Amino acid sequence: MTNSALRDLWDRHREAGWPLMATQREGELMTLDTVVSGCAVYFFDSDETLDPPRIDMLQTCLAEIDDLWPELSGESIDYFGRLRMLAELLLNTTKRGR
Repeated sequence: MTNSALRDLWDRHREAGWPLMATQREGELMTLDTVVSGCAVYFFDSDETLDPPRIDMLQTCLAEIDDLWPELSGESIDYFGRLRMLAELLLNTTKRGR
């Protein structure tokens, strides 16, 4: 995926509204969204790369999204599927650029 396509995914995610959820773990999901979004902002504001602490954070976020995935339904699946894809692509783009 090109960095332009990654930026398009980021733009779509930023424009999406917060999904309706039927889980008591919404706070954890909000935190994951905030962390991945912060890493995306850092990526696009820097030289389109991530530093080691952000790489570690994204890897942790991916594992936590996977852990919470069974509790998602409806529009939250689309929202967090896009967030998960964003985290993966940020990691893959950074690794390719090294």
